Amino acid sequence: MAICKPHDLPAKLLRNQTILGLDLGTKTIGLALSDAGRMIASPLSTISRRKFTQDWAELEALIVKHAVGALVIGLPVEMSGEEGPRCQSARAFAAEVIKRRDMPIAFWDERLSTAAVQRMMTDEMDMSRRRRGEVVDKVAAAYILQGALEAIRISPNPAG
Repeated sequence: MAICKPHDLPAKLLRNQTILGLDLGTKTIGLALSDAGRMIASPLSTISRRKFTQDWAELEALIVKHAVGALVIGLPVEMSGEEGPRCQSARAFAAEVIKRRDMPIAFWDERLSTAAVQRMMTDEMDMSRRRRGEVVDKVAAAYILQGALEAIRISPNPAG
């Protein structure tokens, strides 16, 4: 399988498979998981970035454990709409995943996701700076994945 649009994911998944959302940072990877019905994204965990092979080993274990059938990777598009070096890095990460595991991957524009999550945790949840630092990446991954899940639900089914 390869890169596809988010609305193509349901047709590529088995009945109870979940979708894993990734917020790729330079120091960490935030992870979020959909429910089996693919309606709700929940923060899962954070992986500290090292070499890709080490990151992949942790990621693959979670894929197996949670019956993940697809990935949604946040694509850090610049505010101008241009794709810069961070987008190239996200696309390279996806290419490395595809070399190791045959699964569909979709990208989701993550512009302002971390800022929105930070604001929510500060304003609405009154979370301390230290606590925000501990959870922001996985909550941002949930924000990204939830956006993709909602787009999947409202997009017309191309197959009919």
